[in-house]
Amino acid sequence: MTALPGDATMRELAATERVCVRPILQRVTDTLTGTVRTVVLPCGATRAKVCPSCADAARRLRVQQCREGWHLAEDPPKPEPDPDVAGDDGDDQADEDADETGRRVRSTRRRQDAPDLPRLSVSDRTTGRVFTARDGKTYRPSMFVTLTLPSYGRVTSEGVPVDPRSYDYRRAALDAMHFPKLVDRFWQNLRRATGYSVQYFATVEPQRRLAPHLHAAIRGAVPRKLLRQVVAATYHQVWWPQLDEPAYTDPETLPVWDELTEAYADPVTGAVLPFWDEALDGIDDDPDARPAHVIRAGSQVDIQGVIAGTPLADRVIGYLTKYLTKSITDSLHDDGDGDGEAPASAARRAHIDRIAEEVRWLPCSPTCANWLRYGIQPKDPRAGLEPGRCSSKAHDRDHLGLGGRRVLVSRRWTGKTLDEHRADRAAVVRAVLAEAGVEMDDHDELSATAAGPDGLPRFVWTTTKPGDLDAPTYARLIAHAIAQKHRWRAQYEDAKTRAGPIALGLSATARPAAAPAA
Repeated sequence: MTALPGDATMRELAATERVCVRPILQRVTDTLTGTVRTVVLPCGATRAKVCPSCADAARRLRVQQCREGWHLAEDPPKPEPDPDVAGDDGDDQADEDADETGRRVRSTRRRQDAPDLPRLSVSDRTTGRVFTARDGKTYRPSMFVTLTLPSYGRVTSEGVPVDPRSYDYRRAALDAMHFPKLVDRFWQNLRRATGYSVQYFATVEPQRRLAPHLHAAIRGAVPRKLLRQVVAATYHQVWWPQLDEPAYTDPETLPVWDELTEAYADPVTGAVLPFWDEALDGIDDDPDARPAHVIRAGSQVDIQGVIAGTPLADRVIGYLTKYLTKSITDSLHDDGDGDGEAPASAARRAHIDRIAEEVRWLPCSPTCANWLRYGIQPKDPRAGLEPGRCSSKAHDRDHLGLGGRRVLVSRRWTGKTLDEHRADRAAVVRAVLAEAGVEMDDHDELSATAAGPDGLPRFVWTTTKPGDLDAPTYARLIAHAIAQKHRWRAQYEDAKTRAGPIALGLSATARPAAAPAA
């Protein structure tokens, strides 16, 4: 029997062959027959440094989602409302100065330093206008828009500050943390200004200076003058307790948990810190209160018109999804990003460190442990909270304040969930194989929802751990996955040749479902 290469070599081979480099083993027991099978599942990672194969598959799925919804000529079906999820398609979002909980609503009067916007009744329409050329040909253009944040100081071509001492790192960190709220406000304002339910597929990426910016494919054409007006008038106010000076900076004298009051107290006086709602009440009662932070969009806005089926449309979709497999600082690590880029310079690393230090100590949400530094109980306090150790990914060095999603898709972009798009891709493969007469494994043969005669689940799934004696080696798992992929690909290509084109209007690339391990 030929010996298999080592794990490192097999991982490289798996990445080359586009199979999961860290597969998950599941043991499936059939309660009717008593048979036990080992099933290999892909890990489903979305970052290339974790699993390049799964990350690329996730990126290609997003490409399909973006392409399918961008230039629709008819409104997609409206998804069922989810009472547990706030929608983004109506005009009933919280007022300008509502806090994160949505329970406190402040005056809707706009800031005096922000320009006014037209406010129209928002219709249910999601498609753009149709334009007719002189020759009678009709066009329904869409748009590609890039939004940025303001300047925090001059930077070099490498993206590092010319003068780090004057660079506003604190504002940069706060803007990054609250950037998702600014984006939400932008879409709300744009819908109110245009009078229709603008739909978008957007991604959040870092600029060279590490400030987040937004790339968005927008269905329909919006006048550029109006779009720039909306950007200039969009802001978000953070009505939190002030963040000017922390009250506790010495690690030895941080607030301590009091079991009797179930709250944090001053370690010297024993006085219980103000609770979150009490702190907000103080802001409500102060007529001169000001927001803890105000975030605005930058003046640089890139706007492009895009027509379906053109090379520009394909390039934009590729650009939108190009960096989805990378973390915020992936291309900035000391050893480069693996794509031929040079390692980060000392100035670049220092720039990353400064931003990371800011986001480590700033509160990311009402429940953040960092509020203890400012003498405030976090919302819903519990024992064990420690400033600087909040579990939110917004504080990670890999995210630098961006704790939210990297891909933002409006609910009526296609009228489908991401799982439904994934099912579409798989349906194409099954249709091609069925048309060619190729027998397929029963897709639902190990379904977790299949029930036995007693009404209980027929198949019981348990995770196989690396230390289990009967678990196959990593090298054997990868070898099996590669062989299986080659077999499936050969079957699919042969089926396409025999069946001919199938007009399903769906993507013809899909990853087959999990299969038993060898």
